[in-house]
Amino acid sequence: MSKRKLTKHQAWRIEKIHKERSERVTKRADKAEEVLQSSDLGPEVEGLILSHFGTQVEVEGITPPYEGALTKCNLRANLGQLVTGDRVVWRPQKTEGGVVVATFDRSNSLSRPDIHGRLKPVAANIDHIIIVVAAEPLAHANLIDRYLVAAETVGIPPVILLNKTDLINEKNESSLNDLLSTYEELGYQIIKTSTQNQNGMDNLYSFLKQKTSVFVGQSGVGKSSLINELLPGVNITVGELSTKRRKGTHTTTTARLFHIPKGGDLIDSPGIREFGLWHITEEQLLNGFIEFREHLGYCRFRDCSHEKEPGCAILDALAHKKISKKRFSSYLRIKQSILENI
Repeated sequence: MSKRKLTKHQAWRIEKIHKERSERVTKRADKAEEVLQSSDLGPEVEGLILSHFGTQVEVEGITPPYEGALTKCNLRANLGQLVTGDRVVWRPQKTEGGVVVATFDRSNSLSRPDIHGRLKPVAANIDHIIIVVAAEPLAHANLIDRYLVAAETVGIPPVILLNKTDLINEKNESSLNDLLSTYEELGYQIIKTSTQNQNGMDNLYSFLKQKTSVFVGQSGVGKSSLINELLPGVNITVGELSTKRRKGTHTTTTARLFHIPKGGDLIDSPGIREFGLWHITEEQLLNGFIEFREHLGYCRFRDCSHEKEPGCAILDALAHKKISKKRFSSYLRIKQSILENI
C-alpha cells in the first residue's frame, strides 16, 4: 500500500508539532541541567519511581534521611523514558523537589503501543503479572492467552486470578472450571478471590508479600475493587459494569505503584485495550505458548507455518493431544490478528 501524500499545509503542521515537542524536551532538559549546576542540591539518594506526572516523576526515597519521603523530580537529560517501578538515583533541592540524575538497570519491563503505534514502557522491575478474570463478565480463553503470551514474551511470570467468585452459579460454574483446568494443567498458578465475601483474600495477601505485582485485566473484572480492598483508603475509581453489554468502563489511565499495608507492592496498569501483541514476532508468539516449546525446531520444513504442512511437529503434538485444540485455535487467532496489523 502506497503512503498517502501530504498536502503542503499538512506537512507544515506536522513539522511545526515536531519542532514544538523538541523545544519542550530541550527546555525541560536545560532546566534540569541548570538546577544540577547550582548549589541548591543535596546528596545523592536512592529512590523508587511511583508514578509519572507530565514532565516530572514522583520518587520515593529508599535511603536515609529521605527514606519513605515522596518528592516530585525533574529528569536529567539522556536518561531515557523512566516508568513506574524504576529504581533511580536522585538529588533533593534545598527548597522543594529534586532531580533524577541516574538509573539502575531494569530486571524487566512491561510495554504497550501508544496511539501512534510506538512501543512504550509502562512499568519496570515486576515479579508477577496477575491476570484478573471474573465469573462475570465471563472470561474468554483467547483473552487470557493474549495476556499469557505478553507475559511470557517479556519474561514476567503470570498468575491467573479468578475474581468475583461470589457470582459463580449453576450457569457458569462448569464453563469456568473447564476454562481454568486448561491453565492448571499447563502449570499456571490460579488464585480465586471475592471482595464481597472475602473468600480467598488471605491467600492473595500471602502471595503478594515481598513481591512487585502488576494487575491487568479486561474492564469490569473487579480489578479496581480488588485494589481498593488491598489498599484501604486509596479509593481507586471503579468502573461501573454496563447492564446492556456486560462490559466495564475503562477507568485507569496511568500506571502507579502502591505499597500494600500487609506486604508487597502493587502496580495498577491500563487494561487489555491498551496492550497489543502486534509488535511480537511469530517466533515469540510460538514461544509464548509454553506447551509448544518442546516441539519447536522439529518440523520437516524450516519455514513451516504450523497450519497444514506435512511433518509439522506442532500439528503432530496436536494430533496426539499434547497440545489442546482450544489453545491451538487461540494461537491461530492471535497469529492472524498480528498479521492483520503488520
